[in-house]
Amino acid sequence: MKHDSRLSSVLHALLHMAEQNGSMTSQTLAQCMHTNPVVVRRTMGLLRKAGIVASARGHAGGWNITADLSAVTLRQLHEVLGEPAIFAIGNRNETPDCLVEQSVNAALDTAFAEAEALLLDRFAVVTLADLAADFARRHAERCPEKE
Repeated sequence: MKHDSRLSSVLHALLHMAEQNGSMTSQTLAQCMHTNPVVVRRTMGLLRKAGIVASARGHAGGWNITADLSAVTLRQLHEVLGEPAIFAIGNRNETPDCLVEQSVNAALDTAFAEAEALLLDRFAVVTLADLAADFARRHAERCPEKE
């Protein structure tokens, strides 16, 4: 079963962009995201519509973050990406005639809804600035400055 990794990929790219002094090309971002530049342009286009990034053409062109990192939440990015399914599991049959399967669906639907609400609530309080700070801390621990 394939997982939807677009949110993870977008976060990865945005954190790389946040560390750059200048634009990043679709080609460079594609290398960071392990994907095709066309996929990057499509995804960045969604972020541009949301006011999170901007693009410039030409020799020094590429993608830049335009939004304040502390104002962009994981929930917002999830919504920008079209609110992909949170879970890869689901009901066997959405409209069963079998009463047993109806009972199973009711229990699963309740659990899925509660878990999704909890996750989306958490996404709403985690910002790109939080992730950038965590990255900076991890980087400093791994690569301490030499005196």
